[in-house]
Amino acid sequence: MAKNKAVGTIAGLFLGALSLAGVAAAQTVYVRVAPPPVVVQTRPVAPGPRYVWEPGYQSWNGRAYVWAPGRWALPPRPGVVWVPGHWVHGPRGWFWVGGHWR
Repeated sequence: MAKNKAVGTIAGLFLGALSLAGVAAAQTVYVRVAPPPVVVQTRPVAPGPRYVWEPGYQSWNGRAYVWAPGRWALPPRPGVVWVPGHWVHGPRGWFWVGGHWR
């Protein structure tokens, strides 16, 4: 009985941590320094005819910008287009609006 209670407690803590991680991931991070220019990247050959290019971007790692290279991706369903992410300047600094399928 005590073992089942311990397993339940551990599972509850794990699920709670996942919930908090989701909340933290949804918070907007503001950066005081403007992002550097986008790196010119040569697109490799697409792995197939249905693939869509997701361009690279400058990512903030908490201390500095780091280049995240572009990649080929399969759309999740027919008829959708990739909307690239971009940095926006607001009153509190720069913040990232992530890319998404539309």
